[in-house]
Amino acid sequence: MKILIRLVISAVALWVAEIVVDGVELTTGGTAERVLTLLAVAAIFGVVNAVLKPVIKVLGCAFYVLTLGLFALLVNAGLLMLTSWLAGELDLPFHVDWFWPAFWGAIIVGVVGWLLNLFVSDDD
Repeated sequence: MKILIRLVISAVALWVAEIVVDGVELTTGGTAERVLTLLAVAAIFGVVNAVLKPVIKVLGCAFYVLTLGLFALLVNAGLLMLTSWLAGELDLPFHVDWFWPAFWGAIIVGVVGWLLNLFVSDDD
């Protein structure tokens, strides 16, 4: 159940980023299609983060230390761009244009996700 709640939170965060940031686009018609696409992209984003982020943190540890953690913003933007590419490969109508929309979109996804996760208990 927690995985589904986290998936919905990620989908909502991606939806907010799509609304706020020019260059983060969801090009589909109806509401049901938009919701299903956002859930699918949120699942892709979750898998990309779960698989690649720990590897990048280990390999780029020096950059995290030297930049006082600001390197994480670049990593998150790159992961969002990778998610956009994977969504395109799976014929999902989600696209991030280039680096800056990915950068701001990743910040918004992170902040909105953090805020929504405050309302979800960590108890099992």
